[in-house]
Amino acid sequence: MALTLTSDVSDHAAEWRDRAACRSTDPDLFFPVGTTGPAISQIESAKAVCRTCPSLDPCLEFALATNQDSGVWGATSEEERRKLRRQWLARRRQAAATA
Repeated sequence: MALTLTSDVSDHAAEWRDRAACRSTDPDLFFPVGTTGPAISQIESAKAVCRTCPSLDPCLEFALATNQDSGVWGATSEEERRKLRRQWLARRRQAAATA
């Protein structure tokens, strides 16, 4: 998955949030307590909602750009986003070094 984060992700925040599938879902689903046991099932249930969402990509972009470290965003867990963010930051550093 290649992500290109925009400089100001808030410009379109209301737009993608208004279309988000999670708007009609209990928010607690997206913020499980822990990452083991029952939380694993809860994370998968939240990701299933995300995978049906027309706002999946901008949601993930927002979460990465604003360093959302809790919950499920854009069908990614906290650990998955940490890895994606490290990759994104490394690409930015590399681009800055070659510029």
